[in-house]
Amino acid sequence: MNAPRTRVQRRPVHGVLLLDKPYGMSSNDALQKAKWLLRAEKAGHTGTLDPLATGVLPLCFGAATKFSQMHLDADKTYEAVLRLGIKTSTGDAEGEVIAERPVSYTQGQLADVIRQFTGRIRQVPPMHSALKKDGKALYEYARAGIEIDREARDVEILALKVIDPAVDGASSAIRIGVTCTKGTYIRTLGEDIGEALGCGAHLTFLRRTATGPFDVARCITLAALEALPEADRLACLLPVGSLLPDHAPVTLDAENAGRFLSGVRRRGRWPDQSRVAVYGAQPHVLLGTAHVVAGELIPGRLLSPLEIQQILESSPQALCAA
Repeated sequence: MNAPRTRVQRRPVHGVLLLDKPYGMSSNDALQKAKWLLRAEKAGHTGTLDPLATGVLPLCFGAATKFSQMHLDADKTYEAVLRLGIKTSTGDAEGEVIAERPVSYTQGQLADVIRQFTGRIRQVPPMHSALKKDGKALYEYARAGIEIDREARDVEILALKVIDPAVDGASSAIRIGVTCTKGTYIRTLGEDIGEALGCGAHLTFLRRTATGPFDVARCITLAALEALPEADRLACLLPVGSLLPDHAPVTLDAENAGRFLSGVRRRGRWPDQSRVAVYGAQPHVLLGTAHVVAGELIPGRLLSPLEIQQILESSPQALCAA
């Protein structure tokens, strides 16, 4: 007879955990595991990584979930290994082999192809993706053997380079580094590079090394988080304001902070700004976002007084943006 499961006592947790997502785990499973380890009441992520991808996955807890959408637009950086000469049904190592061709190219041809795919390009989203069609993810259609017409979309490859032209000494495998805008499919990019080289390709490795201001050097693995004493796990969180690095900071005194939190516009000598992060002066804690028009500070997404109190009580060392 199985022993009854111990019920986890949840608690309010506010902040951002930079997770190095492990191979083979879905983003949601990683989120739920981290949520359980932190005993957090509320959690969300800032966009998914494929199960076969590893790397930077910012997880938002409590008040940070109010600003997670803002991070979806962040540029991303990846490292990927392309296996040339073999095309699969999914564009990665998980799919079935659907075509094989000989690999033959010069380094000059490879350099030309890299230049061809740098800058603004058009991509057709892969069938094995979470993109929705009539309320269903494309991968659901793909698993049922149904091919859906997809329109090409504009994306921008901000930087593309060959890190290793012969992975493990084999010219049929190359390692690339990519910095791109949101909505870019690296599997599709890999397939397109393979087609441009005349041999086809699929991804055998994908790692996100940065998203927005967050890089993998600042991340923690689930295993490392679990190995910490429970009392030390909260110290791994970045403050909520770390999600707002491109917001101009404005600090309000106690009276104006209270009115701002009630949704009341404040007047001051601020220049027009579309993105503002508003802080209280004493104590210095994030109140929410706003924008400024003609000297008026107009509230956007706000923390609740309860959330602010919980942040002050649980993480006094992390009140300001990182």
